[in-house]
Amino acid sequence: MKINLKSGIDKLLFGMKQNDVTAALGKPDKNYKDEDDNVIFVYNALKIRLTFYQEEDLKLGYLVASSGDLEVFGYKLIGRKIADVKKDLATKGITKYNQETFDTFENYFNEDNWFILQTEFDEVVKFEIGAIINDKDEFDWKFPVKK
Repeated sequence: MKINLKSGIDKLLFGMKQNDVTAALGKPDKNYKDEDDNVIFVYNALKIRLTFYQEEDLKLGYLVASSGDLEVFGYKLIGRKIADVKKDLATKGITKYNQETFDTFENYFNEDNWFILQTEFDEVVKFEIGAIINDKDEFDWKFPVKK
């Protein structure tokens, strides 16, 4: 599953609606609303969770994935040491991270590309990516709007 920074993962593009996603991936294994009334789709086989923002006309705005197939720039992420992943990403100019610690987990947030590498025991266990907010303080949707 190819991560497209600032755009989404594989066929999933920020700005898609629920019917666009089900057309691409089929029916989710789980479908529920979170505390903010956002719609959440879960695909077990792909190990991915999708969030459709209620305040943005239920457009896809956030993805959380933990599949071993995830890759960015041809580099695998999940199950690798964070130092090695950061070294790989540095070759593509991605070097700035805000680091937060929660119990045994560490989050490495890259604001420029709006992603988080979550680690446990120094190994990447989860990847999160959100839609970018542009200079006008609006979401930069990547999915073409149907006329």
